Amino acid sequence: MKIFIRGKRCSGVTETFTEIDGLPNFSGIDVDEIEETIKQLLASNREEIEGIVDRAGDDPTWDAFVAPLEEIDDRLTKAWGPIAHLNAVVNTEALRAAHDGCLVALTQYSTELGQSHSLYDAYKNLRSSRAYNDKLSAPQKKVVDNALLDFELSGVALDNRAKKRFADICDRLAVLSSEFQNNVLDASDAWTRLLEKSDSLRGLPDVNLAIAAEAARLRGLEGYLVTLEMPSYAAIMDHADDRELRREVHEAYITRASDRGPHAGNFDNTKIMTEILMLRHEKAQLLGYANYAELSVAKKMTDGPGEIEGFLENLLEKSLPKAREDLAELSDFALEKFGIEEVCPWDTRFLSERLRQEKYAISEEELRPYFPMERVLTGMFGVVERLYGIKVQRAVAPDRWHDDVLFFEIFRDEDRIARFYVDAFARPHKQGGAWMDDCRVRRESGNFLQLPAAFLTCNFTPPVGDVPALLTHSEVVTLFHEFGHGLHHMLTRQACAAVSGINGVEWDAVELPSQFMENWCWQAESIGLISSHWQTGDPLPEALLKRLLDARNFQSGLAMVRQLEFGLLDMALHTSQSALGPLEAMLDVRQRTGLVRPPEYDRFPWAFGHIFSGGYAAGYYSYLWSEVLSADAFAAFEETSVFHRPTGQRFLQEILEVGGSKDAIDGYKAFRGREPDPSAMLRHKGLVTT
Repeated sequence: MKIFIRGKRCSGVTETFTEIDGLPNFSGIDVDEIEETIKQLLASNREEIEGIVDRAGDDPTWDAFVAPLEEIDDRLTKAWGPIAHLNAVVNTEALRAAHDGCLVALTQYSTELGQSHSLYDAYKNLRSSRAYNDKLSAPQKKVVDNALLDFELSGVALDNRAKKRFADICDRLAVLSSEFQNNVLDASDAWTRLLEKSDSLRGLPDVNLAIAAEAARLRGLEGYLVTLEMPSYAAIMDHADDRELRREVHEAYITRASDRGPHAGNFDNTKIMTEILMLRHEKAQLLGYANYAELSVAKKMTDGPGEIEGFLENLLEKSLPKAREDLAELSDFALEKFGIEEVCPWDTRFLSERLRQEKYAISEEELRPYFPMERVLTGMFGVVERLYGIKVQRAVAPDRWHDDVLFFEIFRDEDRIARFYVDAFARPHKQGGAWMDDCRVRRESGNFLQLPAAFLTCNFTPPVGDVPALLTHSEVVTLFHEFGHGLHHMLTRQACAAVSGINGVEWDAVELPSQFMENWCWQAESIGLISSHWQTGDPLPEALLKRLLDARNFQSGLAMVRQLEFGLLDMALHTSQSALGPLEAMLDVRQRTGLVRPPEYDRFPWAFGHIFSGGYAAGYYSYLWSEVLSADAFAAFEETSVFHRPTGQRFLQEILEVGGSKDAIDGYKAFRGREPDPSAMLRHKGLVTT
């Protein structure tokens, strides 16, 4: 249960978590004071909540009951959010200890509120009151309805013994999820490979050689250092001619935090994963659900796990023929050009890149000089200006956690409506991947307006020497994706925090705005805005643009089957009645999806953070379901033009601005005028020809 909580400050919070211009003062955070300050804040919140409930009595109102609770939750969110963010992007031993030391207290607090009968009864009384229908707005009603469901899913109806067990499970899961991610981060940082000569890295582009040399220099070493940070790992897998080096790096990556590989057992997530799955299953059964998947979908668009599995299996059936064609083509190419008789997992990216160059005369590295990050950012902002009538401007951050961090403000009709940070580059002690997280949520209270703010985090190739950050087209797509999440958070017009931005949005709809934005990475009109040669300023040549667009669906069958494997594995782990283990589940799923035979040491699930330390447990299918929505939504622009302002305004008004104030399917149908049609996604992926 998440009670949305701002208001008067505890004295400790004032000293430890100060703000500058309404945003976190990162430099002012004293790691030694974090745990004590958070505990003081939780104690203060409990006291205030008790008083709010007492004053609300049997006839609670929005202003006297829900609004003060939102104030309290906002205060806690603004204190804890920067800590969780820093722990992900500038992880240190002291910060990790302070962060993890707060998890149980925070989880206990959340569970305590979620199981509070006095709070639950007050919400029920408000829901059944005359004021609910006569005085509350539609978004306010949605807040109340969502809160009641959250109470039920937090075990408010359980007896005292079951409540205690439920609370213990929640506490333990919070700790385990953090331990899982810590192990992945530590395992990733622990492995390196020093090569004395550049000949050992034959095939790598100059920019990647420079990055490897710089990584060695920063550690006081001579030569070239290969790491498991994504730019380094991807460079080896995509370009290294040395097949044995590719195999070695792949093994290190695919065995991170497991019982196998070069650091076998040192950061092992085996027991953590098993315990997480068992506790999730028990948690679901305590609430009367057959398995965790059933519990998970209670707050999603879908009707149940069966519908999800049917959706994934249907896509698999449609994708496998194209995937087999892709693999056959790759295998023939591997044998003819490289004498490789069996394509292995450490070959696929390398061979795909070479085959793409041969078929389409294009490579990611050939495109990279045309996508300097500054140009991509400026062009991306130009895209949303044309679609939504907003302006994005560079600004000076009140404070930031790293010198690489950029800061921007969004304006509508000369009014500043949002702000965001961009932390773009990979570095040691930074969690891998890419994500958007909220820094501040938009909310209104009387004359008070809190503007939304967001963190956009990626792990791109950093600048080297005099060469600026040059993105691959794949990295451009990632940036657009995360900015789409950011727009969902920042362009909301909702006044209630609980349904503002991405809050209250069903999890299987939250990827719609992000995947929707990716479409503008594949349109000639928008590519012209986001690309120009970093040295000459020349636009992307038409011939190169055509080859890029022609290659869009290259090997799309294999890519789709890989995503389906993740989704099916997730569902297998969370629907099994026999506590199917991660390895068994992976092997079982790969009986249907594993076209390229994996090595027996493959331990991919051991670093599958989306489902073990993120929010995608029994929800990874959301990426594919949201792709159906995003492709169908973009088809509305294909029917007009890619910058058709009226269509953009309709998407803004019916999807982005409404946040979680109404059911996602209702917003989608208001935008599209009908139910979602999956045919656009199949067409965009090249899985059907019409």
